[in-house]
Order: sequence, then structure tokens, then C-alpha cells
Amino acid sequence: MVITMGSVVANGDKEPFVEVDPCGRYGRYNELLGSGSVKKVYRAFDQEEGIEVAWNQVKLQKFCEDKAMIERLYSEVRLLRTLRNKNIIALYSVWRDEERNTLNFITEVCTSGNLREYRKKHRHVSIKALKKWSRQILKGLDYLHTHEPCIIHRDLNCSNVFINGNIGQVKIGDLGLAAIVGKSHCARTMVGTPEFMAPELYEEDYTELIDIYSFGMCVLEMVTLELPYSECDNVAKIYKKVTSGVRPQAMDKVKDPEVKEFIEKCLAKPRARPSAADLLKDPFFDGIADDDDENGEDNSPL
Repeated sequence: MVITMGSVVANGDKEPFVEVDPCGRYGRYNELLGSGSVKKVYRAFDQEEGIEVAWNQVKLQKFCEDKAMIERLYSEVRLLRTLRNKNIIALYSVWRDEERNTLNFITEVCTSGNLREYRKKHRHVSIKALKKWSRQILKGLDYLHTHEPCIIHRDLNCSNVFINGNIGQVKIGDLGLAAIVGKSHCARTMVGTPEFMAPELYEEDYTELIDIYSFGMCVLEMVTLELPYSECDNVAKIYKKVTSGVRPQAMDKVKDPEVKEFIEKCLAKPRARPSAADLLKDPFFDGIADDDDENGEDNSPL
């Protein structure tokens, strides 16, 4: 059960927390950082480490009749807590509040927000910088895909990639729809953001390579500042184009042949689509210095 505190501060010495976690370590402010269909993200504070964090709150009403699904969701988030990679948003704590019917988890927060908003704010960015960001996303995907068990993100897009702009560090976040697929590497549930979903995801028979397709669409958005398939005014039209292999009109705006070729590799049919490890060796990244530590470990607080 979550301990709650009044939103009005009794005196000037206390933090204006509206909620704290069961252990009393993390305090939630009323400031909303972002929200989706089932989740809200608030600014919060880790009192033990003295750092700002993100408090993610999932409403479980839509699963109220499916206790097995709630347990699966909870166990998967707990597994995500074990992930340690500098290009994956760290998950520090998770608990279920049965009284409020919410699943809560604490993650690290990136100072500059998501990559979509950051790119809109900073419109003049070199191809070199975009390659550095892309490389870091691939490193995060490679970590997920080679993890035991294998983890598929399933909803990779520029709003789920976050950045610390002062050091140019990029991290994959929002693993709420991730599938832990183990040795089979196959999943069958259709989830994600339509513009970024691979054709085989619509067919509900896919592997981790759907994340590579989504990554290609992320690169396209980063280069053109345009959402893929923005020419479509509904999901049905997007579905028709994607499943027919029709590329988004934004591809016509990519003038650099090297960039276009790289994106096309990512959007290839599943059998021809390279893995994250393969793409990290691609000539596209030749001459891009590796600013990361070799081991890729993250020494953030647990």
C-alpha cells in the first residue's frame, strides 16, 4: 500500500510530495512529465541518492478481470529491473498498489526529454550527430536482443528514446510493451505505434527484427523531422501501405544516398533485415568515434 501525503506543504522544510513509495525512499511531485493511454509519468525524487527520477504509474483498470495478465505485467517489469546498460533507461523500483489499482515503477530521468521533441527544438543537427544517436539506439537494441531471455521492445519510436543533451547520451525507454520471448525469439501479440510497426507485426508472427524496422523509421524521422506516413489520415491507410511495402513519402526527402541506403536496410523484409549487431558494423558508422565505455555497464543507483 502506498503512503500518501497532502499536496499542501505543512512547512517550508518539507518536500511537496503528493505520494511516496512503500519504503519512503521515492517521493512523487504533482508535475506530469508525460502520459499515454495506460500510463502517466511524473517528476519524482530519490531521497537516498539525492537525484531526480521519473515515477511511472500504470492504471490497471483495463486488466481488472485478468489477474494473470496483471501478474505477467508485474513479473516482466521486475525482469526489466535487472537490465543494466547505459543506452537503456534504468528501472530502479517497482511495486503494485492494490488499493489504487496501479502498478508503479521508478526509472531514471533524462534531462532533455525525448528525442522527438529534442530534434524539433534543435533543427540544425549534423549527419555525424544523428549517426552518434543512431549508434547508441542500436547498442541498446543489441543489448535487449542478445539478453537471456531475448527482449523485444515492440514500441520503439522517437518519443520512446530519451536524451541527455548536455553530453549527447541517448537511452531507450518505455519498455512497458516489451515482450520477453526467450529461446524461440517469436511473439504473436499486435502492439505498437502504427507508423513504426513492421509488416510482420501486423500479421502477429514476428521476432526481435521488428525493432530494427522501427529503428529505421526513427532514423527517417530524425533526418526529415517528419513522422513516417504523415500523409495518411488514419490507421487503416497506414496499415495498407505498410503491408503492401509502400514506403512513407518522407523517404523522398532523404537526399543523402548513404542515409537512404541505410534506412532501406532496416526496412527490408525480415529474412534480409540485419540484426542490431550487424548494423553496428555497417560502413554507415565508419569514422564515428565510440564515446561509450567498452563494457556498456551502468553504475546508476539500484
